[in-house]
Amino acid sequence: MSHDSKNPITVCFISFHELALKGRNRSVFEKRLRDNLEACLKASDIATGQVKRIAGSLTVVVHDPEKAGECAHLLAQVPGVTAVAIAYKIDRDWEHICEVALKACREAAPAQGAYTFKVESRRSATDYPKNSMDISREVGAYVLAATIDEGASVRMKNPDVLISIKIVGGSTYISTLKIKGIGGLPSGSSGKTVSLLSSGIDSPVASFRMIKRGSVVLGLHFSGRPQTGSESEHLVLEIGQVLARTGGLARIYVVPFGDIQREIASIVEPSLRVIMYRRLMLVIAEKLARSQKAKALITGESLGQVASQTLDNIVATNEAVSMPILRPLIGTDKEEIINEARHIGSFDISIQDADDCCTLFMPRNPETHAQPKQVAASWELLDIEEMCDRALASIEVHDFSTRFGAHKMLSQQASDTPGSL
Repeated sequence: MSHDSKNPITVCFISFHELALKGRNRSVFEKRLRDNLEACLKASDIATGQVKRIAGSLTVVVHDPEKAGECAHLLAQVPGVTAVAIAYKIDRDWEHICEVALKACREAAPAQGAYTFKVESRRSATDYPKNSMDISREVGAYVLAATIDEGASVRMKNPDVLISIKIVGGSTYISTLKIKGIGGLPSGSSGKTVSLLSSGIDSPVASFRMIKRGSVVLGLHFSGRPQTGSESEHLVLEIGQVLARTGGLARIYVVPFGDIQREIASIVEPSLRVIMYRRLMLVIAEKLARSQKAKALITGESLGQVASQTLDNIVATNEAVSMPILRPLIGTDKEEIINEARHIGSFDISIQDADDCCTLFMPRNPETHAQPKQVAASWELLDIEEMCDRALASIEVHDFSTRFGAHKMLSQQASDTPGSL
């Protein structure tokens, strides 16, 4: 697609921060991010060019300017992206820069009434005759002269319109709209993990935080079925759709756990039931993780939030497995977790009523400070291997049409069939 040198090209200008700190490994992380962005765009119906590296940032041409906003929001959901600006790409002709800056300002200005603006410039191309400060000052004067009768004025702090000008190589990028990305590391750069994923508020947020750190997450949901209905499973799959938008959730496994819980409840003293449930869940999760070449488990525990999450009880459950257990929310309070759940879009799903395994056969007075000898004695009463085998034999698999990151990691698994677990 050819463009006249004076005709602005619409591009998404993609920024990343943490990747820039990676030293000699930076190129590996950048390539993974670029591949993820390419795959994300390929799965959409937005016609674009290739994702290209431009002086420490990435850009992609959007062939239909009307789709630029949709494209920017899509790219902003990709882990590793800190911001996406919708920009005009033009040449370095000074008159052209001033004209397009004015055009961008008028497009971004409120439809009616007075407004303020500011010009901020960065010149990476040192052969350009004007420095960054000169560019900002002179473009600002040009735009003000043309818009002062429209009610425009300059404000250096919190303007209504921020005109960003970047001169990079042989091109100039002018933008007024920037969309915040989720940041972090590219999906797939930190290996695979298995997340104990419920339909509640906490575990989706914990999974999201690990996705942001570059992990590809395999969800594992313990359903109360057949002792309860399947409502929690439907909610977890809805949450999976939310998390899958990042490209970091590959699959959710569902284990009908109700009958096993009933069996434990008939054997173990009431106060220790919750700890036995948790220990067995972790053992099952560990077996699944090892079969799928995942390196760690994720839980949504926050220290002291409920009886099973006291320090003594966390130690008691940890002892059942040897695999690392990551707890991204361990020092986070409930209000912070709720706010993050709202931000990622899982909160409205999580607050819907659903009976799950967490509500089954719960004692009135659960143990909050489990003693190792009591835990060990109760654990010995259970046929752990048989229960694990039964759970894994009944496991159900739900794959997501992930656009990037996760689908590559799935191909590295030992087997995709539950029977081989």
